[in-house]
Amino acid sequence: MAQITKETKIGELLEINMDVAPILLSIGMHCLGCPASQNESIEEAAMVHGVDADELVKTINEKLAQA
Repeated sequence: MAQITKETKIGELLEINMDVAPILLSIGMHCLGCPASQNESIEEAAMVHGVDADELVKTINEKLAQA
């Protein structure tokens, strides 16, 4: 089972499991394919979108645990 951290890059996360894309889309991150977003950490993305990074990581890790 893969586990991610706040430092995990969006591009790395999507390589691990594309099924987390709806979670990112739900926080308003609609440019998942943008080159800039690929190198953004989960923490940076959360900050830009006004989301608690720890909660986002928890939600993503829960989803990854189901895979």
